[in-house]
Amino acid sequence: MINIENSDRAYVTSRGLMKIETELAYLRDVKMPDIIDRLEETRVGSDPIDNIEYMTTEDERAFVAGRIIELTYILNHAELIQPGQADGLIRLGSTVVVQEEGANIETYMVVGSTEANPVEGTISNLSPLGRALLNHTIGDDVEVKTPEGLKRFRIIAVK
Repeated sequence: MINIENSDRAYVTSRGLMKIETELAYLRDVKMPDIIDRLEETRVGSDPIDNIEYMTTEDERAFVAGRIIELTYILNHAELIQPGQADGLIRLGSTVVVQEEGANIETYMVVGSTEANPVEGTISNLSPLGRALLNHTIGDDVEVKTPEGLKRFRIIAVK
């Protein structure tokens, strides 16, 4: 699914750009040719409508084709995120150390939605926490509305 913020720009870090390019090359050069070969093999000698393996492979082909379109779109609209600046103001590319009231300290890099993955320590600038952090600095408290209710975070460091 293509979800490019509220504009045609896809904000990505250089690492994220490399991941996208690698995935796109794999899908185009390895995965899609393999799927096409399997479609040809499963099509031989049977009616495609009654052939479950053919139908499953065709579904996989459609999914991979959609992902190729999505990745191509992202690359065509990519805007490289520069590392955070030393002025301490949180922007795209900043690494932020926060502590939720009564919880552990956590570190996140604020990135665009195309490469956000909180498990890997990256959050989208469009996520509730990402939005709340933008344009704040060390020592600020920010409030975030979550499904569990209002949460308060203190900004410990900005890199």
